[in-house]
Amino acid sequence: MRLGILDQIPLHEGDSIVQTMEATKRLVVEAERLGYERYWFAEHHNTNGLLSAAPELFIARMGDATSRIKLGSGGVLLPQYRPLKIAETFSTLAAFYPNRIELGIGNSPGGSERTRRALTDGADNAVAEFPRLLDEVEGFLTDSLSSRHPYRIVKTTPRVEERIPLSVLGLSPRSAALAAERGHGLVFGHFINPDKWKETLQTYRDEFVPVDGRTPNVIVCVFVICAETMDEAKELARTQDAWIQGIRLGHSIVPSFATTETKQWNEEQQRRIQNDRRRTIVGTPETVAKELRDLSDRYQTDQFLLINNAFDQQKRIRSYQLIAEQLLH
Repeated sequence: MRLGILDQIPLHEGDSIVQTMEATKRLVVEAERLGYERYWFAEHHNTNGLLSAAPELFIARMGDATSRIKLGSGGVLLPQYRPLKIAETFSTLAAFYPNRIELGIGNSPGGSERTRRALTDGADNAVAEFPRLLDEVEGFLTDSLSSRHPYRIVKTTPRVEERIPLSVLGLSPRSAALAAERGHGLVFGHFINPDKWKETLQTYRDEFVPVDGRTPNVIVCVFVICAETMDEAKELARTQDAWIQGIRLGHSIVPSFATTETKQWNEEQQRRIQNDRRRTIVGTPETVAKELRDLSDRYQTDQFLLINNAFDQQKRIRSYQLIAEQLLH
């Protein structure tokens, strides 16, 4: 199984930003040692507890701390930026770290409408322009813009020879079709909403166009919390449950065990927590391995990005260690 990690850089209750950055570096270095194939950084804005607002900077920092693991974005929020700038940023990263950089691109606004407008300095919402913007990113990266394109003579700097793998983050047949028609990879967000998995992945595989000999490439991102015992895994999962509930109220700091223990959930919140658990694998190494293999059979892929936003950085690292011992060694 080919495993990677998606990191939103969650700030834990009681930790400082500096401590969180150091914990992130430790986790990336450990992930490489354990045999994880890739490590991607998310992009979120205007939150108090998700520190990954600039995935390209984390890629640059962690590339210098590692030597083999692939580093990527999960993903750059394209409608808020300009294609040439994204192409030049990732070309520069590829020049720093040859054959290690991956570009995941998303169509999310990155937060509230006010946040989106702040990111774009008040520009109109460009979500509807996503297909064109996506094509321009690839056009700049591969020097393949149409001869009729107004920016055809503008070249990306630096001009690296390697093709940077490009994937579209998606949850629906529409995003799957967009990726398929262009021969891009697809990252399916099981951890966000797994409901449309069947039609999404079938659309992607049925409509895939083998541009330049490429083949369909599906990566599934899923919440996974692992511990030596089921009781400990459940205790960790409760802190993530509370974190998800907090996000709905605009508070994204991961709560401590002490804070979680005092939480009282009403009926509606309990229903939501139970529903949210569909997005999460919780258990011992053996349980997690079995459920990941079951997902692998369902999704017909051996590639996963694992995400763990439970409390305690050391227990978070231990979770990834236990999974690697079971599935990567």
